[in-house]
Amino acid sequence: MAVNSTVSRISARIGGIAESATLAVDAKAKALKAAGRPVIGFGAGEPDFPTPPAIVEAAIEAAKDPRNHRYTPAAGLPELREAVAAKTARDSGYQVGANQVLITNGGKQAVYQAFATVLDPGDEVILPAPFWTTYPESIALAGGVPVPVVTDESSGYLATVEQLEAARTPRTKALLYCSPSNPTGAVYPREQVEAIGRWAAEHGIWVIADEIYEHLTYDGVTAESMPVVVPELADTCIVVNGVAKTYAMTGWRVGWMISPADVTKAAANLQSHLTSNVANVSQRAALAAVSGPLDAVHEMRAAFDRRRRTIVTLLGEIPGVEVPTPQGAFYAYPSVKGLLGKEIRGTRANTSVELAALVLEHAEVAVVPGEAFGTPGYFRLSYALGDDDLVTGVTRMGELLREAK
Repeated sequence: MAVNSTVSRISARIGGIAESATLAVDAKAKALKAAGRPVIGFGAGEPDFPTPPAIVEAAIEAAKDPRNHRYTPAAGLPELREAVAAKTARDSGYQVGANQVLITNGGKQAVYQAFATVLDPGDEVILPAPFWTTYPESIALAGGVPVPVVTDESSGYLATVEQLEAARTPRTKALLYCSPSNPTGAVYPREQVEAIGRWAAEHGIWVIADEIYEHLTYDGVTAESMPVVVPELADTCIVVNGVAKTYAMTGWRVGWMISPADVTKAAANLQSHLTSNVANVSQRAALAAVSGPLDAVHEMRAAFDRRRRTIVTLLGEIPGVEVPTPQGAFYAYPSVKGLLGKEIRGTRANTSVELAALVLEHAEVAVVPGEAFGTPGYFRLSYALGDDDLVTGVTRMGELLREAK
């Protein structure tokens, strides 16, 4: 049967989704490397460390156990849900029950399911920008409307209550809060966390709090959990987290959402149709991770801290580049607005997308342009890569950008 040519083969809902920019840049960098070009990639937010051996061993043993060759409850292994609740109390002071925990296929699924569970069509979500590329797409897929609130380097990429209030409308249902931030590395101080939390509680606004980088903070800075700082917010707060960044387990695909028990139950119903359960071997590995010590985390954080200081120094030496010192995660988010409109090797880059393309072509360095994060005029560079590659990559990029005229 012929297909009506006036009807799109792809639904408007799915056709409107953009590919993950960070994964696209990473894929392009890997393809160029495979073709023999010495590309250094700053695109993917992925620790370059192996998963700690004890966690890998737990997975090996789990794979041998026939119990793990079967389905588990959709919400996750009961013992893992208990362990996540205990880990949350240990690390952030947030006291929750296992019935509030839903184990998901990575943090991305937790983010999507959080929005899908509380949003109705047309509900607005206030989204501080720069934002992680997946947030607006997840909001739109859930029928919501992202409402960006733009911040910049002058405020350290921190949104104020005044900005949030200016964006609030009768349709506002939720606020996305991410601290430490991807892509900027910004960390909200306690007084600002409290002010934002009380504002949200006062207006009955849900807070979806992404705490995936909770352990990666520097210079004595602490990432405060909003429902701990503002306890009255707990009934309208969803915390999303996972093992990917803390334990170098990006490929294991285990995350979770923590929410009021009725929300968790509803999200588990959704997950039972989407994916059934998370792979059992991965769940057993995550159980070993969250139940174990944080020694490996501290070692990785020390390396990230060293690289953070290096990348900020090197970027700061490039004319036309401004970079606040990130206090968390493993990203630098420099402004390159001072270079836009200038000519480099016969080409004038008027946007950060065009400038990033020039950097990839001529310096063989892959970075993600700020357009992907809702704020044109910036680059995001992950410093979760080896020290030598970091220095070589930023140095090569700097040599090229110094040619701008």
